[in-house]
Amino acid sequence: MWAPSRDAVARAQLEAFRARAERASGERLPDYAALHAWSVRDRGAFWELVWELADVVGERGDGPALVDDGAMRDARFFPAARLNFAENLLRGDGDATALRFRGEDGGARAISRGALRREVAALAGAMRAAGIGAGDRVAALLPNVPETVTAMLATASLGAVFSSCSPDFGDAGVLDRFGQVAPRWLFCADGYRYAGKTFDGLARLPALLRALPSVERTIVVPCLGDPSDAALRAIPGAQRFADALASGAAEAGDAPRYERLPFDHPLYVMFSSGTTGEPKCIVHRAGGALLQHVKEHRLHCDLRPGERIFYFTTCGWMMWNWLVGALASGAEVALYDGSPMHPGPEVLFELAERERIDVLGLSAKFVDACAKWKLAASERFDLSHVRMLLTTGSPLAPEGFDYLHAHVAPHAHVAPISGGTDLLGCFLAGDPTAPVHRGEMQVAALGMAVDVLRADGSAAPVGEPGELVCTRAFPSQPLGFLGDDDGARYAAAYFERFPGIWHHGDFTERTPNGGFVIHGRSDAVLNPGGVRIGTAEIYRPVERLDEVVEAVAIGQPWRGDVRVVLFVVLRPGLALDDALRARIRAEIRASASPRHVPAVVLQVRDIPRTRSGKISELAVRDVVAGRGVANREALANPEALDQFADRPELAR
Repeated sequence: MWAPSRDAVARAQLEAFRARAERASGERLPDYAALHAWSVRDRGAFWELVWELADVVGERGDGPALVDDGAMRDARFFPAARLNFAENLLRGDGDATALRFRGEDGGARAISRGALRREVAALAGAMRAAGIGAGDRVAALLPNVPETVTAMLATASLGAVFSSCSPDFGDAGVLDRFGQVAPRWLFCADGYRYAGKTFDGLARLPALLRALPSVERTIVVPCLGDPSDAALRAIPGAQRFADALASGAAEAGDAPRYERLPFDHPLYVMFSSGTTGEPKCIVHRAGGALLQHVKEHRLHCDLRPGERIFYFTTCGWMMWNWLVGALASGAEVALYDGSPMHPGPEVLFELAERERIDVLGLSAKFVDACAKWKLAASERFDLSHVRMLLTTGSPLAPEGFDYLHAHVAPHAHVAPISGGTDLLGCFLAGDPTAPVHRGEMQVAALGMAVDVLRADGSAAPVGEPGELVCTRAFPSQPLGFLGDDDGARYAAAYFERFPGIWHHGDFTERTPNGGFVIHGRSDAVLNPGGVRIGTAEIYRPVERLDEVVEAVAIGQPWRGDVRVVLFVVLRPGLALDDALRARIRAEIRASASPRHVPAVVLQVRDIPRTRSGKISELAVRDVVAGRGVANREALANPEALDQFADRPELAR
């Protein structure tokens, strides 16, 4: 257990907010548990306080903060309010830094709030002149560069709807997403760099645009260099990013013309990972995204104006949207484009040192890898300014907590967070005023009525894994899915398992400390002998072994039951033998239970992952069962699936 100092607790914005909540409610709220209980019991009053905390630029309007609070899908927050998302992110001292960028090639830029406002104004002017307005859709096939932020904010300033993919998506993956969005403008890069290699981005555009007839103009961002006129002529409707800015700058002025629209006006279209079928196009509302991000950044991360926040992400993952949302709290947002492992895993810690990052976000798998390699980051880099370490993407093992405290930032608050694309935020988050218990997520986020249910819908007691749910409405619930006019797909995705209750799909348990442990995705849960087992319970002991880099476990139907099959990636040059199999099984038996012990242990070279870095157990399970994977393009490394097909050891 690691506890914050009394001074840190007293200074935390969460403590000041708790005092305000006591005054507003007239109740005694002595601790986080009491504050959270009030925040879900009186959500209208709670979100009203968040609106005030955010100092929202816009019209609050008359009437309550929450209406129609019967069924979750019918609830509406701030129905009379009008605001603009970009206006709330772009305000502030023009000389203050907004963005700090570093590329894998060593390039670096710092952009002030004033400069970012001017650039957004110019681009929005060009878009407005072309007829782009409220409700129109704009897409970006861009790396994590400042121009992507400019494109998003310009789109949002007009009330148009923004959607993005990372340029490493294959053509089919791009079309699965943007084909549903039907954007009028497409921003794309001339190429990108990753792991020391350069990838062309222009050659694919003519074919993509033929399949996207909705696109009227293609704006090319020079990430590798200025593309030639001949290269641009080969792309229908292409224009340089700089030329688009110039065309809109004359009448734009120093600040955009913000269209203030209803709280529920669409802001983003986000995409599910899509490995089991066509990705869902999730439509998120502007007001909900704004309030959710301010709450999480300021109360759960204690992020303050002028502080620097970084999360390693691409523009195809919701953590990019979450990171950029920190501009609304006056923070400086650090962006990185490139591989987190090139030339080695130290690159992100080097960035944290150079940019003096206060809040550092990493994936749990990256932390696991650094621990395996015994990277002593705190000895090689000055990370004394890092006061909070965030992780997400998969559960952070207890050993990951130990590594971060011992070898990265011993003084920092470690806060694994969990939520997702579906809500554009977190169900489980950090509490900067409370102790951290290794292996646990600290708290249910404020305003989120999180619970853990058994299969029959009854509450699971502390220590018993069950289904993570949310029982009351929250502002960043999706508006719905594109193309789902009757809402049937949306209802089936979240409200079918437990009628009227949001079912999130994480196999989770509460802890005696008031925290949570996620054992994996519910649809990947193993069921040998009728006992439900989370895959994370197997990964933790296996990946403690020095020989094992990582693992993936699935359940295989076998003689009327289910058997556990484990695939392991070993260190280079090692081969799986009977002795290592026995050690793997012994470690699992000692750390978990006999039911967790795999019946079969096999070696593979690589494990398939989604583009946000999550292991895709379902794709492995489908291949082993002889079923096709519906959307291989949703995987970052689809070629890894070939190792799991036609294995004689798994023949039934």
